[in-house]
Amino acid sequence: MSDASLQAYSRRLRVAHESQAWPDGPRRLISASWRRSMEAGIDPETRSAPLVYDLSRMSDIRGAHPLRPLLPMLADTLRQVADETAHIMIVTDALGRILWRDGNHAMMCAADRVGLSDGFQWSELSVGTNGIGTALATRRPVHVYSEEHLVRVLHIWSCSGAPIIDPDTDAVLGCIDISGTSPTLHPATVALVGAAARLAETQLALRMHERDERLRRGYDQLRNRPGALITATGRVIAGDPGGILGARIPLPGTGDLVALPDGRAGLLEPFLEGFLLRPTGGELASLRLTLLGNDQPAGQYGDLRVQLSLRHAEILALLALNPPGLTAEQLSFHLYGDHGNPVTIRAEIHRLRAQLGGAIAAKPYRLTVPVEADFLELRRLLTAGSAADLARGYPGPLLPRSESPEIRRERDELEVQVRARLLMHGSPDDLWTYAQTSNGRTDFQILERVATAFPAADHRAAAARTRLSQ
Repeated sequence: MSDASLQAYSRRLRVAHESQAWPDGPRRLISASWRRSMEAGIDPETRSAPLVYDLSRMSDIRGAHPLRPLLPMLADTLRQVADETAHIMIVTDALGRILWRDGNHAMMCAADRVGLSDGFQWSELSVGTNGIGTALATRRPVHVYSEEHLVRVLHIWSCSGAPIIDPDTDAVLGCIDISGTSPTLHPATVALVGAAARLAETQLALRMHERDERLRRGYDQLRNRPGALITATGRVIAGDPGGILGARIPLPGTGDLVALPDGRAGLLEPFLEGFLLRPTGGELASLRLTLLGNDQPAGQYGDLRVQLSLRHAEILALLALNPPGLTAEQLSFHLYGDHGNPVTIRAEIHRLRAQLGGAIAAKPYRLTVPVEADFLELRRLLTAGSAADLARGYPGPLLPRSESPEIRRERDELEVQVRARLLMHGSPDDLWTYAQTSNGRTDFQILERVATAFPAADHRAAAARTRLSQ
């Protein structure tokens, strides 16, 4: 793009920012990202990305991340380019949290002012459209130029990001990004970071095949080869000649019961770096949690109706949000913050397991059965459902009486996203449905919309006017 064309595009972007006339402003990828960001409640006047990690723990956080072994290779590939061109290179996790950065010293000092630094989060839900967050949201390499950023303070920046996708699980592991001031970062940089991401994925694939081969060699040495051979990530790589199990099974954890495609239960037994899977013959019960807008949370485990205490509901919600599991220390921190005691958690888990039997495993604590939960379904509706489905699927906040720091964070995030989505796309009926929730009943903006959306004589408009006057 020539300088004149770039200047003309910048003018169009500035007009789009002022008028929010997205289809007539930026390119389609960026306008779609602006919509997602606005629906998430991002303020264009935000001054910095949020700090989400304790910087004193960054070394441990980096060491535990699956991209850690690839950092030297990524650094060798991009660091020199970033330094010589007065840019910085960044590696994040799957949620856009910066794990590591390097490059030009002066540029890193400037980046500190907007939180483009270790421990800060750059997802679209945190800071709007940007090379990291938009690459993670779209699962593709992205170049974001100057005013294409939704947040105004980032208009002096341009960035190129590419997601790194695990060839084993197809999950996004993180993002690699090069950032610099707007005039200095060429759009072709996106091809460079894309190539670096593909190189990282190639290395991950080679390591995956090496692990598979070690597993198969050990399996071939077994007598009678009992059970199917499953990798640590749930892929079926031997012992299922008819393909009954499919390519992958969901893994609740080591030595646990799992649901098989035909409805039977299977038992996972640890084997080398993976598992042996043996059918048990019985069916696997599922756990259903009803925790939204409910002062008396309840669970359904198979045919058993379970009335849950608030603390037990909080524990089950946290385990449902963290399928790989949590230690007693992690659960304690999520529930009580710095004042928690893991001994208390172990006692609560013991009582909860008395109600739910084998549905909860230990070391770490995790759910071992299929889980259905209204708040997990709400998460799905936020990404794939209509506004009407979202309004019907949201009876109120998640565990409204909970003071758990992690539950409160999840509750507030869901509330903000539901409200923003309905204000942006909801019909009058959808807004009225939301107005019946505990927060919606006193939401001034929602009630104003309802009061003017229906005829004056309509009972919904009258109710909204009454609430506004109180």
